[in-house]
Amino acid sequence: MNRHVLDELKRQIPLLDYLQAQDWRPSRSLGRDRCLGLCPLHQDHKPSFLVDSNKGLFYCYGCGRGGDVIRFVELYHQVRFPQALALLRRWSGLGTLLNEAASFYRLQLHRHGEAVAYLHQRGVRSSELIEHMRIGYAPGGCLRGWLSELSYSPATLRQVGLVTPSGYDTYIRRIVFPLEGNLYGRSVSDTAPPHRFLPTEKGGLYYWQQVRRYPEVILVEGLFDYAVLWQAGFRNVTCSLGSHLNALQLRQLCDHKRTVYIAFDADSNDSGRRAAQTLARRLGEHGLKPLTVSLPIGHDPNSFFVQGGDARQFQALLEAAQP
Repeated sequence: MNRHVLDELKRQIPLLDYLQAQDWRPSRSLGRDRCLGLCPLHQDHKPSFLVDSNKGLFYCYGCGRGGDVIRFVELYHQVRFPQALALLRRWSGLGTLLNEAASFYRLQLHRHGEAVAYLHQRGVRSSELIEHMRIGYAPGGCLRGWLSELSYSPATLRQVGLVTPSGYDTYIRRIVFPLEGNLYGRSVSDTAPPHRFLPTEKGGLYYWQQVRRYPEVILVEGLFDYAVLWQAGFRNVTCSLGSHLNALQLRQLCDHKRTVYIAFDADSNDSGRRAAQTLARRLGEHGLKPLTVSLPIGHDPNSFFVQGGDARQFQALLEAAQP
């Protein structure tokens, strides 16, 4: 690949834009388009990650690594050069489209009483939480028109998965949560499949860049589990979107020695406990301290709070967690 093509890709995707899309935030400005923040490539305790947005370069005084946006993607996602280019190309086009869709869904949330009622039913009441998670609602039947007006072609919308092959909105009557390179939709209807994602990768741990600095992390399965814990004041919580972690999520948890409280669902068929035990063994092999949180049978963190549990009671469960 020639230099001109690479330079054009880096022009289209400024380093600072990509960093901020991964939830990186500068701690202070140094002037002349330079800023400093915590390094997203290692466990950083004081700002050592320098970004020069004018030159499109970064350098960490802590771990000694630096380069351009392509090099950052190689290091952050632990991929080789060709895979890094593919990730950037996909992020450039898909990221913009998904942001437009998520913005549209957020506008719809408070226009539909059934959406607000469903959130209240699941214990989500804080406007701060709704803003933090960028929660929206897909009524169905109108997203494709909105995106068409923004010049997105029907073929593109079908390819991404926002529109079905028949031309209808994929997400209908669903609470929508934006993810890294995906959207999660939870049906508010009992007659539809409860979970829906776009046909792309699962991605990393939810809001990991804000959580990774904590020496103790609470890991839950679902986004509504995350929601009630964050709302209750537990800022060190993250979500794996299921009980089985992918390779990226495991690498993220193991990027530093930490305590991980595994608060998976206490299913009546014992599947959550078995998954937690399997994960605990894997984390222990990587030098972490895993502790399994025992919820009442039949409960997950969301139902625990919805049915009257509070932050003090959940803290007691954390303190009683076992290796």
